[in-house]
Amino acid sequence: MHALTIDGISKNFAAASGHRIQALDRVSLSIDAGELVAVLGASGCGKSTLLRMVAGFETADAGTIRLGDRLLTGPATHVPPETRKVGIVFQSYALWPHMDVAGNVGYALAVAGLDKATIRTRVAAALESVDLAGFETRKPAELSGGQRQRVALARCLAMDPALVLLDEPLANLDIHLRASMLESFASFHAKTEATMLYVTHDQAEAMALADRIAVLEAGRLLQFADPRTLYREPDNEAVARFVGRGMVVGAHMTANENGAAQVEIFGASVRVRASAACAPGPCKLVLRAENLAPVADGFGVRVTHAAYIGGAWEIAAVPLAEPGTILRAVLGDGPRPQPGEMLNLAPKDAWVLPG
Repeated sequence: MHALTIDGISKNFAAASGHRIQALDRVSLSIDAGELVAVLGASGCGKSTLLRMVAGFETADAGTIRLGDRLLTGPATHVPPETRKVGIVFQSYALWPHMDVAGNVGYALAVAGLDKATIRTRVAAALESVDLAGFETRKPAELSGGQRQRVALARCLAMDPALVLLDEPLANLDIHLRASMLESFASFHAKTEATMLYVTHDQAEAMALADRIAVLEAGRLLQFADPRTLYREPDNEAVARFVGRGMVVGAHMTANENGAAQVEIFGASVRVRASAACAPGPCKLVLRAENLAPVADGFGVRVTHAAYIGGAWEIAAVPLAEPGTILRAVLGDGPRPQPGEMLNLAPKDAWVLPG
């Protein structure tokens, strides 16, 4: 049995113009116990609406949500947020400034009527799990942003939720602290084996943390897969372009032997990966800047721009056979490529989009 099952969830909102906006369109996900699933997408894709639906803050127009075998959302069923046994960590922390760390973590337990000894035990265990043991008497103002976020996480865990929802929890942190918190979240998940649904617009966060990633666009689920599969084998052009800034170009497949395909691109013939079901003919090829390399017999390009990205040059270049196309490639740490310079490139790895 799955820890969380979202089946065909749809949600519409009324717009100021009087029209209806489709925030979610028949989204279905199943999350296993102990799994960390990221919901990834650009602003307005529906990811926050999905989190609010799971939390119980919004009702569904169609579909069901189950936590284990318990129906939370469905036809004529809407379990209120406070009885769902779902914990939420917001990007704003939402800590009481006048309470110390122990008070913030134990507040909901006290409201629930637990005795003081039980509260102390659960608060201590929760703070230990986020590496904040000994911080019980500090006030939020005395903590760093990362420490405040860990207090919010400990508060959530102290309630012993069946599911933890994280709403862009690192959005308010600077880039250096964000990297440190990614390690903290990964360590915490490994230690507690909590089931988590992590909403973010940041691909690096999703790739670094998630067991699987659900990519949303305009309220629809585009693909649900582990990070490596999303990057190496996107199902469609939207996922290919969004995840890892893939470049999608036209090509022609001349042969496909169990997924080892030969394609013609910009006048050159190259070996690429494809689904075994892909038949020879016109196709779309996913290229990535880090997998395009200078070779002796690839396709010709003319460099238009070069930027140093630390240890390498990222160039923009146009293929001689198709000057209207702009490609990106990451070259080594040699002399700066100059505008107008001619190179031959070929992909070290590329993927033919299915269909």
